[in-house]
Amino acid sequence: MNNRWRSLALTVVVVLTAAGAPSFAQQPPAAPAAPAGAPPAGVAWSSLAPDQQRVLSQFGSQWNTLPPERQQALAHGSERWLGMSAAQRDQARERFSRWRELPPEQRQALRSRWQRFQELPPGDQARIRESYRRFQQLPPERREMLRQQWRNASPAQRQQWIERARAPHPGHAPGAQGAHVVAPHMSGPPPHR
Repeated sequence: MNNRWRSLALTVVVVLTAAGAPSFAQQPPAAPAAPAGAPPAGVAWSSLAPDQQRVLSQFGSQWNTLPPERQQALAHGSERWLGMSAAQRDQARERFSRWRELPPEQRQALRSRWQRFQELPPGDQARIRESYRRFQQLPPERREMLRQQWRNASPAQRQQWIERARAPHPGHAPGAQGAHVVAPHMSGPPPHR
């Protein structure tokens, strides 16, 4: 791949990472937002580290015309990118490649789910991440079977599974209810224990 395409792919990965692509749901909660009513502060190009400017070089000439939220997202995404190992970057590129192949309406649905996930309290987000992590550790054939059951279930059955997953479970610590919440981007029912 030539340098121009590599640079473009890297930039898109940074943008998606900063925009919160669903596959990055395992990131720690973001810093608190600015107080309501306060306009977001832009990021001066000169305040970016040289490595960040290199990663974001495609935006350099138009940086001052970007909305402040976009500048913040790109700056944050470039920091995350620079903090990744080579293996993590390869994984991010692979995720972006799969993301890019999705139809636009599916990408929009995933963005909506991601936004709903981000609106949850941190404890709920942590429980969802843990549930998703356990689901990913199941054998592939078990995950596919659960996904198929989920697809074939009626809306009422799905709601029952969700409610059962949110109910307190014997043997769990007090306050650990919801330990098996279905992740908003998960395409299967809660894994069996």
